[in-house]
Amino acid sequence: MFFLLSMPLLTAQSLDARINEIVAEWTTPIVKTVFYSIPFGEDVSIPIVLIILVVGALYFTFYFGFVNFRNFGTSINIVRGKYDDLEEGGSTGLYENSVSSVDGDNPDTIRIEGHDGEVSHFQALTAALSGTVGLGNIAGVAVALSLGGPGATFWMIVAGLIGMASKFTECTLGVKYREIAADGTVYGGPMYYLSKGLKEKGLGFLGKFLAGFFAVMCIGGSFGGGNMFQANQAYSMVAKVTGIEGMGWIFGLVMAVLVGIVIIGGIKSIANVTDKIVPAMVGLYVFMALFTLGANFSLIPQAIGAIFSGAFAPTAIAGGFVGVLIQGFRRAAFSNEAGIGSASIAHSAAKTRYPASEGLVALLEPFIDTVVVCTMTALVLIITNFDGSIMTYGAKVPDGVTATSNAFASASGIFPYFLALAVVLFAFSTMISWSYYGAQAWAYLFGRSKAAEYTYKVLFCIFVVIGAAASLGAVIDFSDAMIFAMLFPNMIGLFLLAPVVKKEFNKYMEAIRTQG
Repeated sequence: MFFLLSMPLLTAQSLDARINEIVAEWTTPIVKTVFYSIPFGEDVSIPIVLIILVVGALYFTFYFGFVNFRNFGTSINIVRGKYDDLEEGGSTGLYENSVSSVDGDNPDTIRIEGHDGEVSHFQALTAALSGTVGLGNIAGVAVALSLGGPGATFWMIVAGLIGMASKFTECTLGVKYREIAADGTVYGGPMYYLSKGLKEKGLGFLGKFLAGFFAVMCIGGSFGGGNMFQANQAYSMVAKVTGIEGMGWIFGLVMAVLVGIVIIGGIKSIANVTDKIVPAMVGLYVFMALFTLGANFSLIPQAIGAIFSGAFAPTAIAGGFVGVLIQGFRRAAFSNEAGIGSASIAHSAAKTRYPASEGLVALLEPFIDTVVVCTMTALVLIITNFDGSIMTYGAKVPDGVTATSNAFASASGIFPYFLALAVVLFAFSTMISWSYYGAQAWAYLFGRSKAAEYTYKVLFCIFVVIGAAASLGAVIDFSDAMIFAMLFPNMIGLFLLAPVVKKEFNKYMEAIRTQG
């Protein structure tokens, strides 16, 4: 009550600060619970979410016979269209005896219901990539290196490689248990494989509870980390490069209009944008990285040496070896979101009759996001920081985007402007993908009516403006916690439904062998 009465007396900045205080007071316990850490010595602690993600990734890597390595070539061939003829024509016979009804809907929606999905393998991949390749690849890597040193890069790559197996698992299930409406609209993701898949195992109540919990967290995460944070950081970068301050509302309105235009059309519209933006933005970023590395070519062997020596024999880093390992794993896990379940929502819309085919496509995401993009960022930072001008290892940089921008600026004065453009593209693509994730969760909870759909989309666009114009730190912390809270129900489902994935995987590989 006192807060409401005092509002007229507050300035815009003090109001923003007061909102942060109130939100922090109510949400800090939740944030601390989600990111609870287990102490490991005096200087380091391991977040429980990180342990679950890494252990799960290792389990799925072994359970599926190193699918992330042995079937990497198959994944590329699927995206290239080599096996497209498997999706055409009638039944192959592989699914004739796999018909089962769950909640009045057959999990094998493609063959029985006669629908093909909404987007291609490549479009599904780019739509999901646009939700993961983002500011974490630019700012997050700088923070990880500042805390863990060059050696964090090695463990980041390791975590990205094993995370491919988690992504394969969840995206196979996303297609397996998706539902397709009469108009061809696809509804999929953890909400459906948790509720339907666990019901098949006699765990219907648990499945519905986990699905509902996931949906609530997904909506909250879409408004915060998948929206406000992106808009806020994009505007901050643009303002920093142009020197124009105080225009957050205008920037937010422009972004909201552009986002609204895209997301009104659903996944097809989103995919049609992401299959152009993602290659362009990744290409631009990789070009800048390669140019910077080329300008410092003689230092690359020294950088690689620093990565390996720092991974196993770190110095002056809090927590020593374990501290370096945690920073690398944390960056990879938080960047590619393998095990969170979000990407399976986008991949559920792929045109395929074989769930495992899309799972194999999906495992390319952590490779592109972490092994390629994050590693390039790390190499640029390491090489340009040999003189200590970018950061001091062992001390967290206050602004990861600025650190990366300074690193690129050492190669060309125009690169900070290109990086600002890349940041805006990264943020925009992340927002439109997360709008789809949130809309799918919203439809699961509130129904599939047009009124429900447009209510969510209008709210999402409003939050774009709020995110660009304000600095709601506590809200972002809370929304990040909601995103990673999605991990808990999702990983339970992945472990329990792993045998289903293995069965689907064997069916698809048999189809490929039969094709010859």
